[in-house]
Amino acid sequence: MDIASLALTVTGLVFFETITSIDNAIINAQVLSTMQTWARRWFLLWGLLIAVLLVRGLLPWLIVWATVPSLGPLGALMSTFSGDPAVVDAIEKSAPILLIGGGTFLVFLFFHWLFLEPKHFGLSGEAFFFRQGGWFFAVVSVLLAVLVWLALHRDPLMAFAAVVGSTAFFIMHGFKEHAERAEKDLMQNRLSDWSKILYLEIIDATFSIDGVLGAFAFTMSVPLILLGNGLGAVVVRQLTVGNVERIKKYLYLKNGAMYSILILGLLMVLESFGLHVPMWVSPVTTFGVVSFFFLKSRAVLPRK
Repeated sequence: MDIASLALTVTGLVFFETITSIDNAIINAQVLSTMQTWARRWFLLWGLLIAVLLVRGLLPWLIVWATVPSLGPLGALMSTFSGDPAVVDAIEKSAPILLIGGGTFLVFLFFHWLFLEPKHFGLSGEAFFFRQGGWFFAVVSVLLAVLVWLALHRDPLMAFAAVVGSTAFFIMHGFKEHAERAEKDLMQNRLSDWSKILYLEIIDATFSIDGVLGAFAFTMSVPLILLGNGLGAVVVRQLTVGNVERIKKYLYLKNGAMYSILILGLLMVLESFGLHVPMWVSPVTTFGVVSFFFLKSRAVLPRK
């Protein structure tokens, strides 16, 4: 991988992590506003280290290690920089398992947003799908059945990974729903600052799943994912501190993030079935989709 490819990949990871974490930044800012100064400083400093090292660093490493256990812990970390033919072969054989699992998660995430989540309608058709909210469960169930059927003809482990991806989605969705209910108690100062810090760390870990799994559409390199997602986490903290209200005015940024998630999820699924996707496609597509919705948001900003 040359320098230009490295830079494009890392920039894409930073951009994707940032845009998919806008909701996280908004929640952080709302809860931090109810906390004492010492607690806010603790979260913004030590909470950042936890977010980068433990969540965005540990999680992709564990995913690669679980997918290719023969590599061992050190091999999983440095596998993409290894010239050992045996390591390269192990990664290539196991990549479809990881890709279809992560892709299934991301596609489910998009359809949940499309059918069930309140939103500013950025494209024609979104309002129609939102009115058909009950069809979400039918759509994702049929989609999972098709993916499992197709995967069984290639590798049973791919079929199992698709099921794991769907299971992970519903588990994470359950955590997010519980967190939304718990936020009411937090905003009314019913809990201590330490309880709020713990809540924010759990929320950060939950929201980071999207960015970590989507990162594998950019690269299989754990060090690059750690670098890109870690820098993205720093940007999210900066948004939390001073720019959340401004970001909230851009009504369609969430739409851009979700369409990026759909495209990356589809690319991961297609690649798991053998389609070759050039490395530049994921970052360039992400930049293009989010830029479109950013400009659309600017067009409707109130004029001063």
